[in-house]
Amino acid sequence: MNVLLIGGGGREHALAWKLKQSPLLDTLYCAPGNAGIDQIAECVALDAAEHAGVIRFCRDNTIGLVVIGPEAPLVLGLADDLQAAGIKVFGPSRAASQLEGSKGFTKDLCAEYGIPTAAYARFADAGAAKAYVAKQSLPIVIKADGLAAGKGVTVAATREEADDAIDACFAGAFGAAGAEVVIEEFLDGEEASFFALVDGETALPLATAQDHKRAFDGDEGPNTGGMGAYSPAPIMTEALSAQVMNEIVMPTVRAMQTRGTPFKGVLYAGLMIKDGAAKLIEYNVRFGDPEAQVLMARLKSNLLPALLATAEGRLAGIVLDWHDDPALCVVMAANGYPGAYFTGTEIKGLDQASADPQVQIFHAGTMRDGARILANGGRVLGVTASGRDIGEAQARAYEAVDKIDWPDGFFRRDIGARALG
Repeated sequence: MNVLLIGGGGREHALAWKLKQSPLLDTLYCAPGNAGIDQIAECVALDAAEHAGVIRFCRDNTIGLVVIGPEAPLVLGLADDLQAAGIKVFGPSRAASQLEGSKGFTKDLCAEYGIPTAAYARFADAGAAKAYVAKQSLPIVIKADGLAAGKGVTVAATREEADDAIDACFAGAFGAAGAEVVIEEFLDGEEASFFALVDGETALPLATAQDHKRAFDGDEGPNTGGMGAYSPAPIMTEALSAQVMNEIVMPTVRAMQTRGTPFKGVLYAGLMIKDGAAKLIEYNVRFGDPEAQVLMARLKSNLLPALLATAEGRLAGIVLDWHDDPALCVVMAANGYPGAYFTGTEIKGLDQASADPQVQIFHAGTMRDGARILANGGRVLGVTASGRDIGEAQARAYEAVDKIDWPDGFFRRDIGARALG
């Protein structure tokens, strides 16, 4: 089977690496890919926003399955147009992608179906939003309703911070994503990431993971797309995982089915855990990044049949096996990220760093210039290692990181500390 993978980040490199191991795979294409993906797939210059061109490529190259990595093409309806053209696709429809594309949509669904989450309110103008904040306790969470590349969320410790965040949204700081604002009660506790493959009716839970959102050690600094992750998440006991499936994931799957917008793809629940119970922070409708890196490192089973079964609505009976050994990923980012950063800086030492067979270096924002690898994004590499326990995986990952010669990048030194603590 020929497969087309859409995307060019660390998540897509991890998916490509795992798909490449499948005996069912003939040719793997990736659009646009990156300097790591081009070593294992044929990278093609397709614009995912140009749906007719993607469909034409699929027909010309006998694509048996399209795997859509990032959220933006899903929210813009690429899966719908592929399905309408008779092409199998892993990823939810435009309507089902509202679970990530609109925070207000998800909060309303949670309220309607009794799914545990933070108290909230939705606003379309700044005055009403500020008046609401004035009556609430602090801290409080201000979110742009739409997709804002992980940058539309502010945890405000003061009313002035909250008002500034509201003004930023309505002033266009996040484009159309900030046309509406969701204001939420602040939830404290420990965060975890929970993933399930969903075929519209059946949900198959995957391994658990935890990521590190803040830029610097000790969970300091601005929020990012993720500076590292590890799997499994020790806090996610069997009992807690069962609660998440019974009270969060399955009610959502049934709700989407009832609404006539069944969800097919991977459902990623960002959770807050406190006193042994989980509440939903938000949904994503694709694999996490960098969680995908540690999940793919731990997945023992063949990935392609599971994605195909999800697309074809026959997940029931599919079983996935996982390596017992934990995996840990350290993200290396360009200096300045998540703010302004330079691209085009050279990265050396990647071959030495990846010499250990238990280390995989997943490229996120890279490009190739002859024999040189250059940084081409904010998050640039995901150095991922396995070990007999989290401590060994952590030591192996940082040993590899220290072999990479890239003075224009930075990384956290404490990925996995919570699990070790």
